[in-house]
Amino acid sequence: MSLFIDACSQRPTPRTPIWMMRQAGRYMADYRALRARYSMLDCINTPELAAEITLQPIEAFGFDAAIIFSDILPPLQGMGLHLDFVKGKGPVIANPVRSAADIDRLTIKPAAETMAGTLAAVTLVANALHSRDIPLIGFCGAPFTLATYAIEGGSSKNHDKTKVLMMSHPAVWHQLMEKLVTVQADYLIAQAASGAAALQIFDSWAGILSRADYIEFVQPHTRALIDHVQAHVDLPIINFSTGTSAYLDAVAAAGGDVIGVDWRMPISQAWAQIDGRAIQGNLDPIALLGSWDALQYRIDRVLAQVDGRPGHIFNLGHGILPHTPIENVQRTIAYVREKSSQSSVSLS
Repeated sequence: MSLFIDACSQRPTPRTPIWMMRQAGRYMADYRALRARYSMLDCINTPELAAEITLQPIEAFGFDAAIIFSDILPPLQGMGLHLDFVKGKGPVIANPVRSAADIDRLTIKPAAETMAGTLAAVTLVANALHSRDIPLIGFCGAPFTLATYAIEGGSSKNHDKTKVLMMSHPAVWHQLMEKLVTVQADYLIAQAASGAAALQIFDSWAGILSRADYIEFVQPHTRALIDHVQAHVDLPIINFSTGTSAYLDAVAAAGGDVIGVDWRMPISQAWAQIDGRAIQGNLDPIALLGSWDALQYRIDRVLAQVDGRPGHIFNLGHGILPHTPIENVQRTIAYVREKSSQSSVSLS
């Protein structure tokens, strides 16, 4: 059993496992070289390219888990939305969802049909990593975060269209969320069947809401997604959100074996709010851009608050930024392993 899987189940490990969100991506020269030749959607939809990109940081740094290279938004294409990744702008949806009629037109098809490229990439990577005992994480976007992109038509500063639909037309909102739950549950289950050893749900925009609105409009649907997947798959599920420190307990109540947390709250305080689950986090990704002294101090702070307690997966509070120095990633991995090994020995 891998260190990562053991930590998900809060079993003692000889050191803290470490991986980083967006560990396959723009901060690596090998990735940039591929992207100079292929579009984002080509890289996602071509199994061999997605597998190669997924494995790049494993070969370069030896992380304790891989995460399949993809994006949270392609499942929306299978529902009938027209997605593109525009240079300098990010994801753009040409036909956003703005009405009950738009939601009625959204189709529900099996992931085996709409996400075949990613599922094939999962199998390729899982097979490549099997002999090395490195687990592969599959993932999807949480229903709420996918809904924000579908409604806004891309990234948004205030998410005003999303909030207006949610607040003023709750029945329409819940219909959209139920469709997204159905699509994403099937996608996660399909990734598990293809070889993923764990699953992560990304709720990157959950923190834009009040506690009351999260509980009313988001929590039931995240819980439905997790419950459905757990009824079919016996794999660890990581429930990750950002900006939710004010209601992290409500996020945890939505489910998951591991709660992923951002950097806005000390990890010791976050752990006290998640009802005995394992925890993942929570270094500020900006720390990787600065001096080693500043970075080391913040790594030490996370590890000191964890204090060797089983069930911690070291990660960032969000994804690696594109201009992150490679040497800081290398030094962080080495230092976390060394420091957490010492802590494990001292506690044994």
